[in-house]
Order: sequence, then C-alpha cells, then structure tokens
Amino acid sequence: MDYDYLLYLAVILISTKLLGLVTRRAHMPQVVGALAAGLVLGPACFGLLHSSTFLNQISEIGVIVLMFMAGLETDTEELKRSGLASFIIALMGVLIPLAGGFGVAMACHVASPDLPSSELLQNVFIGIILTATSVSITVETLKEMGKVSTKAGTAILGAAIIDDILGIIALTVITSMADPSTNIFFVLLKIVGFFLFAVVFGIAFGFIMQKWASLYPRPNRRHVILTFAFCLIMSFCAEHFFGVADITGAYVAGLILSHSTKQEVIYREFDTVSYLLVAPVFFASIGLKVELSSMSRSLLVFTGLLLIVAILSKIIGCGLGAKMMKYSTKESMQIGIGMISRGEVALIVANKGEALGLIGDSLYAPIVVTVVITTIITPILLKVAFKDKKTAAA
Repeated sequence: MDYDYLLYLAVILISTKLLGLVTRRAHMPQVVGALAAGLVLGPACFGLLHSSTFLNQISEIGVIVLMFMAGLETDTEELKRSGLASFIIALMGVLIPLAGGFGVAMACHVASPDLPSSELLQNVFIGIILTATSVSITVETLKEMGKVSTKAGTAILGAAIIDDILGIIALTVITSMADPSTNIFFVLLKIVGFFLFAVVFGIAFGFIMQKWASLYPRPNRRHVILTFAFCLIMSFCAEHFFGVADITGAYVAGLILSHSTKQEVIYREFDTVSYLLVAPVFFASIGLKVELSSMSRSLLVFTGLLLIVAILSKIIGCGLGAKMMKYSTKESMQIGIGMISRGEVALIVANKGEALGLIGDSLYAPIVVTVVITTIITPILLKVAFKDKKTAAA
C-alpha cells in the first residue's frame, strides 16, 4: 500500500495554515492563503504535489461540509424575503455570463473542427461554463467576516442555489442537443422532484431529531453524527437520483436544521472538522489542478479574455439584478462580487462537456486557470466590498 497520501495531507495542512496566517497579516481572508498553497505546491509552481482521486474525494467532502454549515447559518426568514430577488439576481447572473462566454469563444475561434458537435454548440458551451457559481469560497470568506446573515450575504446564498438550478437547466439543454438520449422534460421533472423529496425527508428527519432530543436532552456527539449522516444522504440523493449538485443537497440539509435546538452545537462541531481537515484540502486541491506548460500564445490570450469576462459578467449581471430589486449600490456590488467564484462547479460542467465532445482537451487549461483565479480574487474583493468605513478610518 502507498502511504504517500499521509505526507501529502501533512504538507497541505501545514502550508495552508502558514500561508493563511500570512494572508491574514496582510488583512486578507485566510482562504486566499489556502488557495495560494495549492498553486505553490502544485504543477503551476514547484510541482511537489499533484491532484489525485483521494484528494479530490476529501475536497468533495470539504465543499459539502462548507455548504451544510452555510445552510445552518442562513437566516431563513431573510431568505424567504429575498426569494424573488435571489431569482432575478441568479437569472441575470446566468444570462450575461452566457452571452459573454459565447462572444469570447466566437471572437477567439476556439471551436475545434475535430469534435462531433458543431462550432455553435461548442461556443455556447463556453458560455454555459461561465454561468456556474461556486459559493463555497464566498461562504468561507463571509464566515470569517461574520457577514453570512447580512442582507447581501443571504441574497448571495439564495441566488447561488437558484443559479445552480438554472445552470443545470442550461447544461441539460445544450447536452441534449449534443446527446439526443437526454430528455429535457425528464431532467426538469427530477429537479422539482428533489425539492419535494427535500421537504418530505426534511419533515421526517426533523421528527426523528425531536424524538432523539427528548430521549437525550443534553447535547452530545450522537446528534452531530446523525446530522452528518443526514447531510451526506441529502447530498448523495441530490446528485445520484435527481441530477442536482450534491452541494445543493448539503445546503438544503443545513437549511432544514437551521431552526434545530441543537443548531449551535452542530455548527461548532462541524466547524472543527472543517478547520481541521476537509476545508484546507478542498481549497488547496483547486490550485493543484493548474498546469500552464501546455498553453500556447493564442490560448493565453483566450484565457485572459475569458477571465475578464468571467469577472465582469457576474459583477454586472448579478449587480444589475440586485439593483432591479432595490438593493443599494454597495449591496449590489457585494452580491455581484460574491458570485464571481466558479470553483468546482465550473470544473464539473467542463468535465461533462469534454465527455460529450463539446470542448476539446486544449481548452481545459484555460478553464481551470479561470476557475482558480476567480476563486482567489473573490475573497480579496469581498473583503474590500464589505469593509466598514468606520473600521477603515480607525
């Protein structure tokens, strides 16, 4: 048996913590340091570590835990109030990046004639990739700043969930055009089915938790184990049976338990697990995926343009949607910035497109670079956007 993974984990934990402390000294979120650790250790810099199945699986658990904690911390009353606003923000945050990505792909002529899909579908798919939003990094940054339950923070979380659903619909439409075996109506039906399942399963689990609490009134580890199992089951069912992202299932599980009498205990225990192992591995693994050696000059130009469009399209699209729903200019900017990060969601979409012949192998590097850079700059920009003028003056 190969035990190198033990050394890899130790190196990741030490490096993410050290660079996290450095970035905190520079008045930036510690998550930036964790992301930078992946870049420094990975193929983009020293090449000491490489992405592996084991690290990818640990990082997947990491993002599930982060989203579950975000659900636990979400103000559900504020989420209800911002429901329509979240939908408009998400819709604008899908349409404008879709158009922007399509335009860049068209202008740079990145479509490959060797692929079975048409040039039009390949260009549209680049836009589909840019519609993705990974709220995990934003959640961690908002947690550090204590801004998860703010009006803007709640809108970001709500919009990200709806963005995920709209992204699934868009992905389904484009893949059905490339793969006739995919039935759009059936996929949409499964999405609705997931939320019905979440309501029924959530009520049943809430009843079980209530009975459990009556038997064991004092908070203990059994509550935490039971809720973790619930989170994992919701994540699995979302992905496996309904075709909805597992992180959406985790977030909904957290929402269901956000009013539990054991909410504080559950959150505290999960925060320890997240800080100790899964979150550092998740953040570092993103940087480990970057490989720059295979990129030509034309691909570097395409990468630069794609990155600019990826950033501006979310700020403009989501910010415009927020302004339409009467958010202040500052809140609109905060929401737009909070939706920039593409993270693992864009990589999942890219993998799907590569399997169906919608993008070539050569385009994977520009997409990964765009994902990593948007992931790194999001917490930095959020720190600036949420800065209190009184604190800054002091």
